[in-house]
Amino acid sequence: MKLSELADTAEAVAATSSRLAKTDALARLLERAAPDEIPPLIGLLLAAPRQGRLGVGWRGLTALEVEHADEPTLAIADVDHALDALATASGSGSAAVRTGLLTDLASRATAAEWDFLARAMLGELRTGALGGVLLDAIARASGRPVANVRRAAMLSGDLGETALVALTGSAEQLEEVGLQVGRPVLPMLAGTAATPTAALELTGEASVEYKLDGARIQVHRHGDEVGVYTRSLADITHRVPEIVEIVRGLPATDLILDGETLSLDEDGGPRPFQETMSRFGADVSRELVLRPWFFDLLHVDGRDLIDEPLAVRLAELEKIAGEWRMPGIVTADADAAEQLSREALAAGHEGVVVKSTDSPYAAGRRGKSWVKVKPVLTYDLVVLAAEWGSGRRRGKLSNLHLGALDPDGEFGEPGGFVMVGKTFKGLTDELLRWQTDTFPEYETQRSPYAVFLRPELVVEIAIDGVQRSPRYPGAIALRFARVKGYRPDKTAAEADSIQTLRALLRG
Repeated sequence: MKLSELADTAEAVAATSSRLAKTDALARLLERAAPDEIPPLIGLLLAAPRQGRLGVGWRGLTALEVEHADEPTLAIADVDHALDALATASGSGSAAVRTGLLTDLASRATAAEWDFLARAMLGELRTGALGGVLLDAIARASGRPVANVRRAAMLSGDLGETALVALTGSAEQLEEVGLQVGRPVLPMLAGTAATPTAALELTGEASVEYKLDGARIQVHRHGDEVGVYTRSLADITHRVPEIVEIVRGLPATDLILDGETLSLDEDGGPRPFQETMSRFGADVSRELVLRPWFFDLLHVDGRDLIDEPLAVRLAELEKIAGEWRMPGIVTADADAAEQLSREALAAGHEGVVVKSTDSPYAAGRRGKSWVKVKPVLTYDLVVLAAEWGSGRRRGKLSNLHLGALDPDGEFGEPGGFVMVGKTFKGLTDELLRWQTDTFPEYETQRSPYAVFLRPELVVEIAIDGVQRSPRYPGAIALRFARVKGYRPDKTAAEADSIQTLRALLRG
């Protein structure tokens, strides 16, 4: 299959808001794919290539100077081989090797194909083809029940391999995909509510637990063999030996545990999220000790628990986790839930998660059985630039570059603005049209990818917090930023300062 077929389908999927039309287009594409094309095709559609980290960044891609092909000739297999080479390039001279590989790939691609590939490699392909739509398309193309496809994807943790089994294997082979110690599964996800009381209205009697500002982990144990995996199912076992030793000491032989980990400061308070995440990187600082908290048990000594209600899973977890159990209470009382939330916040944590005691473990799904509650922070920031959108947003100014005021010139000119992140979340069609019509009035310069503005437009942004980041001059980046609305009543001089945002860092 040619790459152009995939790119054209992705463009068509992004251009429609109809879930049925998206599913039809993706199913037709999957029906035409050869078996060895299915996993890489799924990876590119998800903007998560099957090779994992490629060592490719936005700056490296935009710095390429190439003449693209006039006609499409690249096959999906050609792209997959090139990404294999990118992912394995390492050591001295690897940067030059990557540049050479990217230059060759870009010159063999048409301009439209390269636009698709660049966004897929950077994780910025927004086709609306994630999750459920692709599952529906796999089910339709294979003729298998969508419930069977969804369960296989949840328990294998790999949508590409699930598609391969569904499309090329038997119905029995698809049904045989099950929970397996040592193979991570997609984590169950939580919805959101404004207060613990509102969350309890959705769940009924619930386990109300601390919501840490840590990293999600899934831990598998078979005898003395322990594997630790991240939210994205990356294997970090060798980077967290202290967690491995803790799990080896638990009173069971086979386990699959779900939980979070973070590091604590000298006073027992949580260190910043970014410090915890630094332990997952290449340069491991063993001086920063991670502590796990477990809140769910999916398997114990030959017994799968994912279809059991949470109350049963927690009863088994209590027997095993001991001091490593996530703090929480089981209650239907709103006052008790609100009190626990206040305690969690006072201890420096994010809030609480409210989980129905009747709920099974729905791997990879977000619903009303688990509901997270944490305070929303809003800040007034200035728009520094906007990137041109893709798919349904093609031709519209979308992704915003956001700046905070630097009144004393700590990071630049006094009274200037320091970039603290980007976001396209929360932008309605009406706001996209307004931005596209209005931003050129504030334009100072433009590139093929973005329009840069005079720092005059104030926008209210909701965030979950900030984290340390070397990408920006202020050394912080916004976490989960989304647009609440523009503030024409405010001037740029009234924007929140970089110092205010930096004060959100703990430690």
